[in-house]
Amino acid sequence: MRTGHAGTVTRVTVYALNLFDIADRDEYLAYSKRSPGEVAKHGGRVVALGQFRESILGDIEPRRVLILVEWDSKDAFDSYCNDPELADLHAHRENGSSSYVWHLFDRLDDLRPLLKP
Repeated sequence: MRTGHAGTVTRVTVYALNLFDIADRDEYLAYSKRSPGEVAKHGGRVVALGQFRESILGDIEPRRVLILVEWDSKDAFDSYCNDPELADLHAHRENGSSSYVWHLFDRLDDLRPLLKP
C-alpha cells in the first residue's frame, strides 16, 4: 500500500509471474480446473497464459508455461497463498509442476520511478 493524496491509502496492484514446467498432467489439471475461481475470490485475475516459444536473450532456463496474474494487492496475493481452505489446491499445483519460478512485480504506469537517480 502507498499513501496517496490527503493521507489516503492506495493499494498497489501486483503481478505474479509464474513460469514452470508440467510435471504431472493430472495433478496440474486438478489445480487448473479450480484455481481460476479461487484466484478471483481472492482478488486475482489471469492476464495472460502462454506456451514457451523460443529463448531470445537471458540466462534463465526456459520453462514451458507462463501465467501472469494481476492481484489487487500483495495482501490479496497473500490471502490466496495462505488460505487454509486452499491447502489441497496448492498441493495440486506443487505436485503438478516443476522448475517453478514465481516472482511478484509492483504495477507501474511507466518506468519513471525506476529511472530516477
